Amino acid sequence: MNKQNLTVLTEFILMGLADRPELQAPFFGLFLIIYTVSVVGNLGVITLTKVDPRLQTPMYFFLRHLAFTDLGYSTTIPYNWCATQLANQNTIPYNWCATQLAFFILFIISELFILSAMAYDRYVAICNPLLYTIVMSQRVCWVLVAVPYVYSAFLSVIITIKIFMSSFCGHNVIRHFYCDNLPLLTLLCSSSRDIELIILIFSTFNLISSLVIVLVSYILILMAILRMNSAEGRDKAFSTCGSHLTVVIVLYATLFFMYVQPKSNHSFDTDKIASVFYTLIIPMLNPMIYSLRNKEVKGALHRIWENLHKLPM
Repeated sequence: MNKQNLTVLTEFILMGLADRPELQAPFFGLFLIIYTVSVVGNLGVITLTKVDPRLQTPMYFFLRHLAFTDLGYSTTIPYNWCATQLANQNTIPYNWCATQLAFFILFIISELFILSAMAYDRYVAICNPLLYTIVMSQRVCWVLVAVPYVYSAFLSVIITIKIFMSSFCGHNVIRHFYCDNLPLLTLLCSSSRDIELIILIFSTFNLISSLVIVLVSYILILMAILRMNSAEGRDKAFSTCGSHLTVVIVLYATLFFMYVQPKSNHSFDTDKIASVFYTLIIPMLNPMIYSLRNKEVKGALHRIWENLHKLPM
């Protein structure tokens, strides 16, 4: 057996976003601002949809879990990157690298199927409004989020174990700003074909199956909207779907670009740019897209603000 295969790694070196050291400080400042906005926005959505009695509906139940997954993978990746830059080091411990990969897979897959559940929720609300409260019962809502969490956790554990039980041959430089599965595969000295196949099959299944649910839901929604006689009803239906559709298009386009292609076609520089979108930009934009354009959320914020002013000083 080659002695290289026996090398025990204790840490990985992250190359970061840019090869030029002078760009690290501006990137750190930008990351920190975006991450702070993302945390404040998503925590705000979680808190608001939990405490306001008028937001205790299936739509806001799913929105709360979407904010939770956004907060999860934005904390798993940008927070760690900012922490390493603040400590003036670009290394990540071996165990934390595995943990980061596992949690990232868990949250990103969960988000896909929660977005699908949100599309189904909008379909029921628009196409079957009289049966909405029966079809979208509390039990059904919990099943629609619990199943993705369990499935994502299972898949996360399988992929992480398969990668980190393989031999790295002492190579520990990751050409990325976090521990993603594709850059890690290039460091393996043992054959990674079976791991690549698992990632490709499940990535394709996750993206296509969740997207099919979204597309079918929106086709049925569009058909129902076109049959509406009231212009006000059509406008209201479109407004409730517009935010969700925007998020779906941006996220799915980025993920298809990243994962549903052979490893030989990957350029890690372009992958870094794509990664910034779904690890930083999307978690920051989601609370804005869903909240700032939503009259009910604005109303809840206004009520909380008024209640705070009424508190005795």
